Amino acid sequence: MSTMTREEIEQGLQENRFAPGGTARNAHAEVLAAAAEASGDSELFRDALDNLINSYLYSSESTKMLVPFARLLQEYDKDPGAFSKGDAHSLFWQFKWVATAISESPEIPLESATGWLDEMERRYRIAGYSERPVRESELWFADVIGDDERAERAYARWQAADRDDMSDCHACELNGQGHYAMLRGDDARALEVWQPVLAGDKTCAEEPHRVLATALLPLLRLGRFEEARAQHLRGYRMARGKESLLPSVGKHIEFCALTGNEPRGLEILAEHAAHVAPLANLDDRLSFHGGVLVLLRRLKDLGHGHLQAVPYEGVPHTVAELYEVLRADALDIARRFDARNGTTRVSERFLARIGGAPLVDVLPLGVRSAALPQPEPAAAPVAAPVPAPATDGAALAELVRRARAARDLGHPGSDGLWAEVAARVGTADAVDPLVRVDVADHRALDREERAALSELRLASVAAQSGAAPGEIRELLAVALRAAEALEADEPLRGRRIALAELSAIRLESYLRSLEATDAHDHGHGHGHGQERAHGELAAELTAFVAAHAQSLPDLVAEAEEMLGRIALSEGDPERAVPLLAAAAARAIAAGRPWQAVDPLVLRAGVLMSLGRPEEAEEAARSGLAHAGELTDAEQQAVVRLTLADILLERADAAEAAELALTAAHWFDQAGLTADGGAQARLLLARAYAHQHRNADAAEVLRSTLPDLLEHGEQQALAVREFLGDLLRELGEPREAAEQYLLAAELVKGWEDPRPQAGLAQSAADQLSEARLTPEAVAAYERALELHRLSGDALVAEVRVLRSLAWLAIREEVSATGVARARALMAEAAGILETPQGDAPESPELRSELAQTWHQLAQVLDRWVSVHVQEDDDEDEDSGPAEVLGDAELTALRLEEVLLWDRAAGVYADLGGDHLTERFQCLNNAAWTERELGRPEAGAARLSALIEELRTWPEGSVPEWILPRAERTVAHLTD
Repeated sequence: MSTMTREEIEQGLQENRFAPGGTARNAHAEVLAAAAEASGDSELFRDALDNLINSYLYSSESTKMLVPFARLLQEYDKDPGAFSKGDAHSLFWQFKWVATAISESPEIPLESATGWLDEMERRYRIAGYSERPVRESELWFADVIGDDERAERAYARWQAADRDDMSDCHACELNGQGHYAMLRGDDARALEVWQPVLAGDKTCAEEPHRVLATALLPLLRLGRFEEARAQHLRGYRMARGKESLLPSVGKHIEFCALTGNEPRGLEILAEHAAHVAPLANLDDRLSFHGGVLVLLRRLKDLGHGHLQAVPYEGVPHTVAELYEVLRADALDIARRFDARNGTTRVSERFLARIGGAPLVDVLPLGVRSAALPQPEPAAAPVAAPVPAPATDGAALAELVRRARAARDLGHPGSDGLWAEVAARVGTADAVDPLVRVDVADHRALDREERAALSELRLASVAAQSGAAPGEIRELLAVALRAAEALEADEPLRGRRIALAELSAIRLESYLRSLEATDAHDHGHGHGHGQERAHGELAAELTAFVAAHAQSLPDLVAEAEEMLGRIALSEGDPERAVPLLAAAAARAIAAGRPWQAVDPLVLRAGVLMSLGRPEEAEEAARSGLAHAGELTDAEQQAVVRLTLADILLERADAAEAAELALTAAHWFDQAGLTADGGAQARLLLARAYAHQHRNADAAEVLRSTLPDLLEHGEQQALAVREFLGDLLRELGEPREAAEQYLLAAELVKGWEDPRPQAGLAQSAADQLSEARLTPEAVAAYERALELHRLSGDALVAEVRVLRSLAWLAIREEVSATGVARARALMAEAAGILETPQGDAPESPELRSELAQTWHQLAQVLDRWVSVHVQEDDDEDEDSGPAEVLGDAELTALRLEEVLLWDRAAGVYADLGGDHLTERFQCLNNAAWTERELGRPEAGAARLSALIEELRTWPEGSVPEWILPRAERTVAHLTD
């Protein structure tokens, strides 16, 4: 291997420090450390060892840091003076990591581990550091070896010791304090301690990532399900794909397994399949695989042991096979820890964890997950089946009572109740003969109903199959004759006749529409035919309502709902509202509240379209209140989604989110995940965004994105842009830019260029934020081209030109870059200074012109600053290649002052809303006057502003402006 030069090693170290954590970074760091040692340069070797320790820390190989740390400690002992203050601080800081690595390495004997702790304590004392970090390390070592008394003493001393610059950050310390409370069985205390981290008040590189994962089970155990759901969505997003956070990923998998979200757990496992391997850090391996084992065991218990899981060491495994492999390996690791520690604590905790029972049957998460297939059928038992337990008499009597009541009401759950009664009767020794008769009657009634309705079903099937109108009408006539042929004393005769009549009315409407279409195809008026058909249908339904209002209220309610729908199809929503209300009221009065749900939901939507949100919410809430007994999952979903949509429009995002979440769950149950489920999740994401829960919204939206993209170009466009906005707010500019660019592609062929222009500009902004300068320039130039095509986007054009100007000097402030920036700013100003027709000057355009002058002055100031800095710098090669003379610098400063004065004048004309920008311009001009040797002129500007502002009404001037202006004047005149 060729020898690396010092420059190559230094460049490699610089690149390695910012590389993503993982084995690839570690391997590179190892090569650099070996090269640095071979170079014989002690300082370079120390830097390389420090870099290697840090690389190991943020990976699954953190226990490997022991060797390079020992080498670095030897270097320190040989020549402490060679270590700068910062280097020495870093070395002592790493002692804490090493203490953790030692406790996580069962191959290190207990005596050696204790010796390292003693050495840490000794060195900290000599160096004058607080014992606080030492006691924290001692706490976790005592806990893992099962010495609870020592752990308690160490915890008390940890909390009592002073904080100094060797103490962990507040977020990390709170993590440890809460974790210790949780281990002692006090979940409430743990969550109280963690609250500042969970709320985002205390953060660091790995917090709140770790706390969000650790808090999941305590939240569940305390019944705080909504918080647990939110912390999972937010926390997994932070931990995903980070090698050093695999223990946290394992906790998210465990959470899914214990909340009825096994499919989600499988997806997370698949995303980290590469890490389901023998990790170098045995403690991380035990923790990560522990969460995986909880999931695999749950899948086995649910009958999914045959499913294909992720490979292990390149070999495919089913769920059951992977469970056995990982369990055996993990138990071996746990026993190695126990053998080293002389306790069984690690094994006991591990076995308790992987045997944990679900903490809730199902906790909907909102994110889309593929449903599990049907479980594998159990093998037929060899032995005789165990007899079913005897049926409790009182329980059977109550079940029969409920079944009879449901039957009398025509309740949607009636069939299910009678099926359960029949099953219990079949296993009972002694049953009331009347109950057996009821069961037999229900079966007979079911058969009779099927036979009686067969003619109507045949007519319906014929209509759906496109049969001729005459054939369909004949089948309807047969159905009506069959109903009328029933005996006069048959209780169902009147209902059968009415049902046949209502079915005939409904199908006749369809037949008339077909005939009207045929007439239109032959040259007759289609519109008049439709109107006539609607009129005839409405008349027939009205007559049906009048004839059966007293005897058959449930069928009449159906007729009134149809009348409401006719009114809507005729474009008369005002007429539909009372008809739908009447249908719902009649169903409720008839003791069939479940039948009121559909008209109430439809009425709610109509009222929203009419701008009557309060009434719409009332109707939707009533629909939800009556939906409790519905057995149809889709109906349950629709009523919740309707109310959620209304509430979100009314700015009640919290309840809207809750309803959208449950709607998505019901759509999933109905097998409509890709349809209604996708729309429910879109609304859920919108509700989360309204609550500023952008991470939750992004996770939900991403999970259902493929489904939403299949629902038309307009929705695909809106969803891409929405996701881009969320990612922008989350500070992920690359990902946001990707979504904006994909959205722009969707509208590429549109006649109107404005949507594509806006998306290209949004993408450019994010590419610039990500410091992808060439890509940002290309996107801005495309946006500029499209804005100019539209011809009515002057402000957008100007802002693009200004952005391009700043990008021209981002990488290097050079004469060429400044010239380009100046030209672009001048072009922007020229657009704004050109009269726009006969209309008076727009305040918005005037503000943009002032902003353009303001920013051009800032560009020139950057150019001046580069030269001033170069004059003060001892290294002449560090400055610009073009050196400006004093006269040129003076000219630039004078131009800056002129531009700032012009901008300030425009801001003054625009009034108080632009006072902050006006002050900034005058303040900049004042300091530049000082650089020109004219501080009095600068002070005069600000003094005049101060006098003016003192005459303004109280409360109209921001509190900070006058004090700051006065301080500047004092400084300039000192």
